Amino acid sequence: MAIPFLGRRTQRTPCTIEIEHTERSLHAHVELDGGLALQPGDRVRVHGEPIRVVFGDKLVLRRDATVERAGWLERQWTRITARFELSELYDVSFTPGRLP
Repeated sequence: MAIPFLGRRTQRTPCTIEIEHTERSLHAHVELDGGLALQPGDRVRVHGEPIRVVFGDKLVLRRDATVERAGWLERQWTRITARFELSELYDVSFTPGRLP
């Protein structure tokens, strides 16, 4: 018997993938159809062969994706641990050496 606040639900949906590899931008975006909103702890897996985009190209294509919805407990855990992981970014410095 599955416990609702621990288990994951899955949902399959089409999506649009936009990839750009140019001098101006290097990015990949996935937009799920139907305005599906993701929440902390959710996972998205895009199906199909790996996509390769050579420098200077921009590609937009359609694929299927599986969305795994986090249970209540995992969602809360993700929210709590995300606060600690964000603080790791504070140690970044762009100075050439140590500060006096």
